[in-house]
Amino acid sequence: MKIGIFDSGLGGLAILKDILKLLPQYDYVFLGDNARTPYGGRSPYVIYEFTKRAIDFLIDNDCRLIIVACNTASAVALRKIQQRYLPDKHPAKKVLGVIRPTVEAVVENGGSHIAVIGTYATIRSNAFPREIRKILPAAKIYQKPTPLLVPIIEEGEIDWIGTNLLLKRYLKRFIEKNIDTLVLGCTHYGLIQEKIRALFQENTRIISQGNAVAEKLKSYLKQHSEIEKQLSQKGKRNLYVTDMNQRYRKVAQLFLKNHFGNRDTFSLIRI
Repeated sequence: MKIGIFDSGLGGLAILKDILKLLPQYDYVFLGDNARTPYGGRSPYVIYEFTKRAIDFLIDNDCRLIIVACNTASAVALRKIQQRYLPDKHPAKKVLGVIRPTVEAVVENGGSHIAVIGTYATIRSNAFPREIRKILPAAKIYQKPTPLLVPIIEEGEIDWIGTNLLLKRYLKRFIEKNIDTLVLGCTHYGLIQEKIRALFQENTRIISQGNAVAEKLKSYLKQHSEIEKQLSQKGKRNLYVTDMNQRYRKVAQLFLKNHFGNRDTFSLIRI
């Protein structure tokens, strides 16, 4: 059986990359629903329905454990998937998200003035403040949606001068408040982490999700040996998308970097 990675677009490949660094031995199935990306501006009902279909596809492709590598889906749909859908339809499967491991990384690093950036849906859900305050009730938490960053990153315009100007505009409030922790609440944002880092003082902690998710997955498998023993370890991966064009391979190389090989190809599916 395999580990599934699901994202509303291709940003989840950045999560897969960091997981492969730490846990290369397992078999993976990645699904990017790029035909319907972004999820950030959609209603909770639609986000749940899209996420449910993706979960079904990955389970049908022999995934025992699934990571929802999409902050919007994790914030809006994950709890309902875990509490209602899985017990009824797939009781033997496990689905995890990216918000909890990110919050755990925030808490482990300490912090009292915490800012979060992400899509409209992620920010609107208040998922990060809700989870952070369970452990750090006195923390001051600020949020801001940053919806234009995802299309810029996926277009490969990371070094465009407009990217820097947009970041300064989005992050000005947090810079002025002298926050001590910034959470990059979108899988894409790790690719512009250094640009964001340059705008803040050295003592400001920037929390990117890839490393946090990979470390927590490793710990999870160690704690749940009954799941780990069921996972195949041939180092294989299958990549699926819901839309295909010539630029996706280029975008995949951007996210996976040296973990994207000549044999890696995308298969087009409908869900």
